[in-house]
Amino acid sequence: MLYAGADDYVVFISKFREELAKHYLFLCPDHSLIENVLDKKKTYELLTKYRIPTPKTFFVETVTQLNHAITQLEFPCILKPVAGHEYRKHINTKAIYIHDVIQLKREFPLYRQYGELIIQEIIPGDNQCFYKVATLFDDQMKLLALFTLQKNHQFPAQFGTGAHIVSRPVPELAEYGKTLLKELKLKGVGMIEYKKDPRDGLYKVIEINPRFWLTHSLTGHAGVDFAYQYYLTVTNQHPAPLLEQKDNIQWIYLVRYFLTFLEKRKRGEMTFKDFLTGFKGKKVFALFALDDPMPFIRSTASHLWNAWKKKRKES
Repeated sequence: MLYAGADDYVVFISKFREELAKHYLFLCPDHSLIENVLDKKKTYELLTKYRIPTPKTFFVETVTQLNHAITQLEFPCILKPVAGHEYRKHINTKAIYIHDVIQLKREFPLYRQYGELIIQEIIPGDNQCFYKVATLFDDQMKLLALFTLQKNHQFPAQFGTGAHIVSRPVPELAEYGKTLLKELKLKGVGMIEYKKDPRDGLYKVIEINPRFWLTHSLTGHAGVDFAYQYYLTVTNQHPAPLLEQKDNIQWIYLVRYFLTFLEKRKRGEMTFKDFLTGFKGKKVFALFALDDPMPFIRSTASHLWNAWKKKRKES
């Protein structure tokens, strides 16, 4: 069995699928589709084709194009790599926060040398405006699993990955997501991240991933076990579809949640009471397990060490 949990692995499995298929079981869409959804420029073109709401986005190659984009932009905005999995080999960040025109003109050429970039508006709203829709389609594009979640906190707090997530059925959004992924023919596991724009109430697509995502372990506790459903699918056991999930099951990445709390408390966005409230109710931890403690210990030590180094560098 092969489970892809990062973009690099998706590309590797897809590129060498014929050779790997002799030894492993896996399910992934056409290679051309994988290239399209992992390239933010091609993804934007796909979304535009299907008239799917997205953040305002600019593709810039020349100084003239940059100056034109500046006239259309509202600041602050963000720079994002077109091919994130390749770009992070040089700059380990999901996005670069740009405060104003001066910073954009100064830093764009510095970051551009490591890969193609897009300039994108920042949709207002806190972490809780982020949602994800996940699907599992079989070879015939029959829907076998459907799941939606909402972020509470992410790490780093501004542009990061999940630190505190909750299982949240959102039927309207689930319908949007499964319809789009079926139209794209994204068989296997697929995930769309949205941010709800408070200005117009629209769910706008941030990215599409043809793989398992960080918080997939939440799905089993919420009644839609993606990992097991995927196993049953690729081993031709014809599982019944799992399309109903439990609400309000929390997934907590302890060290990231703690570091996010420290960051938000410093800005007056979160209190210690808020932090403790995040542990109420049914929950599952990202890494913490008494029968296998080393992943939790290793991750916690690494995060705390890196946070200390960053603080020392800034002081």
